[in-house]
Amino acid sequence: MMKAILFDLDGVLYEGEEAVTGAADVIDWCNSENIPHLFLTNTSSRPRSALVEKLQAFNIKTDVDDYLTPPLAASQWLKQHGVTTVSLFIPAATQAEFSGFDLCTDEARQTGAVIIGDLGEAWDFKLLNTAFRLLMNNPDAVLIALGMTRYWRAADGLRLDAAPFVKALEHATGRTATVLGKPSQAFYQAALDRLDTEAGSSLMIGDDIRGDIEGAQQAGLHTALVRTGKYRPQDLETGISPDTVLDSVADLPAWWQQQL
Repeated sequence: MMKAILFDLDGVLYEGEEAVTGAADVIDWCNSENIPHLFLTNTSSRPRSALVEKLQAFNIKTDVDDYLTPPLAASQWLKQHGVTTVSLFIPAATQAEFSGFDLCTDEARQTGAVIIGDLGEAWDFKLLNTAFRLLMNNPDAVLIALGMTRYWRAADGLRLDAAPFVKALEHATGRTATVLGKPSQAFYQAALDRLDTEAGSSLMIGDDIRGDIEGAQQAGLHTALVRTGKYRPQDLETGISPDTVLDSVADLPAWWQQQL
């Protein structure tokens, strides 16, 4: 029997700046039924406080502790591994999660980690090459990916996310990135630990067939794919089979009750 729910954000509860119809009612239902839940996102372009404000605009009341984001997970990982100097390739808005670290932007300096997030249109050859040189000049530095989302749906269509840039650096340097976001099993386990629940009694609901569905399944969770956000009919031809496919998150309560 399922007891907890992990929610993806963009594409599930909202699409860009528009709420998915019925999303607020679903979160109200979770609260009224006392179902433990957590919001998971691979976004590295905004802090958790901004996510609280965004959901508030959709009549969804949350707290910063209701979110697990890759910058938060990365900060915790770095502290656990004794890394003190980092090179950040993430938006300024989310650099606050790394306020306790020495920041390195000089290619000639030593760094303990090169951290790649979603910089969107801020990426150019010079910036990507700086990340490459920092890794080549620091053989012991770890390459950290704040998620491996391949693309996402913006108002003007599909856009590349962080994964293609991480893959470019992996290929050029011969390194393998440490992934601290979806679809990393460690990221899903961190979410389960925060809810004090087990994978076999938890549901991940998302719109990304690989990052949300395949990643959660590999971590042992049940999964629900929604036909909103980046969902495409071809997703169901990938060989990845979610436990259920819902037209939208609004259908979750009825499906949940059927399972009970």
